Amino acid sequence: MSDDGAPLRGIESLSEVAGDYDTLFCDVWGVVHDGVRQNPEAVAALRRAREAGARVVLLTNSPRPSAGVVAQLDALGVDTEGYDRVVTSGDATRAMIAAGPQRFLHIGAPRDRDLFDGLDARPVAEADAEGIVVTGLADDERETPDDYRALLERLAARGLPLVCANPDIVVHRGERLIFCAGALGQLYDELGGEVHLAGKPHRPIYEVASASLPTPPRRTLCIGDGLFTDVRGAANFGADCLFVTHGIHRNELAAVLGHPGHLAAAMADRGVSARYMMASLR
Repeated sequence: MSDDGAPLRGIESLSEVAGDYDTLFCDVWGVVHDGVRQNPEAVAALRRAREAGARVVLLTNSPRPSAGVVAQLDALGVDTEGYDRVVTSGDATRAMIAAGPQRFLHIGAPRDRDLFDGLDARPVAEADAEGIVVTGLADDERETPDDYRALLERLAARGLPLVCANPDIVVHRGERLIFCAGALGQLYDELGGEVHLAGKPHRPIYEVASASLPTPPRRTLCIGDGLFTDVRGAANFGADCLFVTHGIHRNELAAVLGHPGHLAAAMADRGVSARYMMASLR
């Protein structure tokens, strides 16, 4: 069931429902691409929605500023006519960093350092840090959160606040699952640390996305494959949601995919609901 009590509805094409909305907030990783290749049917569906009058904002929990994600989309050949703009967790996180401790320990890959460009706050060594910014694992191809346990225990013992630039726990890179910054934020919380998040499902990223448009959204459809980021975030924002079933949860929910009633029950067990479902965006 959706939040307003309507049953979960399976659809075959975004065009069946896109006309009911003036704004689409669409997830990127797991919907538009899988980190290796684009989904051309998804890009075409978004392009058709724009041609029909909807504004399309690609809303991603990437810890990087939007320019870096646009460059990645370009490299994957994603048609720029498929979206109006990109808003990232990194964009929303920059405001948190600016308002927090100005000397912080950065945990993440060097490629994420562009998140700090133009800010007065700067990364420092562990001993000098007054806060922490996590953009991911330094080597997400090989490392796991346990590799950071000792470090996070030391930081939690000092009471340092942690800003998590990407609430996602894992994503698919091709067929492999890769740990994200959210996995370290989750561990820090378990260790008693103070964690701040800006990305989905939290409101700051939706507010940044709304403010990026010439006029505020009147009726928004959120599209995504993450139950606890995209689906829960849509509910937190008061928007309808199209759940893409063959994404991050495809193995976990394999027994109920294709059966709206069974899937709705499985989602309810997890404390979430959506209005629509489809295997992949098209």
